Amino acid sequence: MLDIKRIPLGAWIGLILTSLFLICAIFAPWLAPYGNGEIVGDVWGPMTSTNLLGTDNLGRDLLSRMIYGARITIFIAVLATALAFSLGSILGFTAAVVGGWFDSLMSRFVDLLMSIPTLIFALVVLSVLPANILTLILVMGILDSTRVYRLSRAVAVDINVMDFVEAAKLRGEGRGWIIFREILPNALSPLVSELGLRFIYAVLFLSALSFLGLGVQPPSADWGGMVKENKDGIVFGIPAALIPAGAIAALAISVNLVADWILNRTTDLKGGRGNA
Repeated sequence: MLDIKRIPLGAWIGLILTSLFLICAIFAPWLAPYGNGEIVGDVWGPMTSTNLLGTDNLGRDLLSRMIYGARITIFIAVLATALAFSLGSILGFTAAVVGGWFDSLMSRFVDLLMSIPTLIFALVVLSVLPANILTLILVMGILDSTRVYRLSRAVAVDINVMDFVEAAKLRGEGRGWIIFREILPNALSPLVSELGLRFIYAVLFLSALSFLGLGVQPPSADWGGMVKENKDGIVFGIPAALIPAGAIAALAISVNLVADWILNRTTDLKGGRGNA
């Protein structure tokens, strides 16, 4: 059972920040003081009581744009990460269990995809396909699944030769049982650790694509696109571009703190059961 008093300070910071970002993402229409594209003041206006973070390059409320940007950024990153883990882990576990030609074919195909720089590959694909949210999720998820596949296969190969898996095979259990009931529960620790890293990679990847103009398209807002929109203001000492950049960094740190705590907790629980 979870003991709140034993949660370390770093995990508390990560949980609080991550929760705040999630609340902003879920309740954006109710939390934002203005509409996403509503012009409320002058260009790059200062911070006031009505515009707590000032205004952006078009005179829109920066706080409202940040809240709506959190929604789009986290929504796309979560779905892309879910797709990457669903696709990569299932294929990785299957390749380890089946082996033979299927394992060789999948591994060589993944090697081919990983040999191409991810950002360049995404830019080529997105320059041909329509740059909408569905396309972004599919491209990011499929490209990221190659990393998950490598990790899942490596973990599953080690688990697949253990005694309890051999016993399940002797009982006549099918491959589905072996993958989901024997391998998956014992591979959760490294996958949980990788989950935080992959989510942050998805956020950074999306931000990079938006900064280059092939990510989320205006008038929708995501944090990478907001950095691009307001980058010229840095020359004049306007912090409008630094605020979304700081939000990206804060989200990355908070999610990693939570992922590290979960990994340490699951490792400690397994160690405690083993000692018992």
